[in-house]
Amino acid sequence: MIGGDMRRPLPRVVLTTTASVDGRIALSRSSRLLQPDVARRWSVMKPDGTDAELGARRAEHGATVTLEGSGSFIGDDDPPAVLPTPTMPESVLRQDFIPRRAPHWFVVADSRGRVDWSFVGHETTALVVLVCDRTPAGYLQLLRDRGIGHLSAGVDRVDLEAGLSKIAAVLEASIVVADSGGTFNAGLLNAGLVDEIDVVTLPGLVGGVGTPSIMDGDPLGDAGTPIRLELIDCRVTPAGLVRTRYRVLNERGPKSDPA
Repeated sequence: MIGGDMRRPLPRVVLTTTASVDGRIALSRSSRLLQPDVARRWSVMKPDGTDAELGARRAEHGATVTLEGSGSFIGDDDPPAVLPTPTMPESVLRQDFIPRRAPHWFVVADSRGRVDWSFVGHETTALVVLVCDRTPAGYLQLLRDRGIGHLSAGVDRVDLEAGLSKIAAVLEASIVVADSGGTFNAGLLNAGLVDEIDVVTLPGLVGGVGTPSIMDGDPLGDAGTPIRLELIDCRVTPAGLVRTRYRVLNERGPKSDPA
């Protein structure tokens, strides 16, 4: 919980990201690191041992939930999922649904119901989607048909604070690692929901106007000020990466899911 705010019990949120020296977290706006060719080209910046270190970093925080936005899986111009006709009453579909429990939760915010999931989790990880009141009923039916859990948080879009509150209450999570794209990161940071940022910098440069960075979203207005951070730690890892950790000092601001 941030700043002693007692409005809702929230988990501690650690934003983890891996970026080039110029702060890029992807090769272009349209590319996804899940794509094999993109992952291969991105990996030229990664010394031997990098993947093992990144995996250990996430485990080090002790998080039981990994949180991402839908933009990690589908682009703005990609076709949405083909939705089935609902076979269950909408009043039932709108209820929170957790078909099974697992040691780790992979939670994705998808307000518009656009990701056509092939991954549904495995023995140690369960997929849960954060939805809202305007998420199509057909998408909720798709999730139920595939045994994927969902939690409703928000009206027009996923309310990130409400979503984190449900993650704490329903999934019994005290620590969440947010590992997503720049737009989703900006939503969390601008809402004041992030406690710590953990950045691993890769030895390489990407460049490109519009290439996703650690924090994207709308630019600061004329009266806007940067989010303030306090350095916790800075070191070079055994694989030759630079890892910096910061405490986020700002209080909460407006909240909404940009996905």
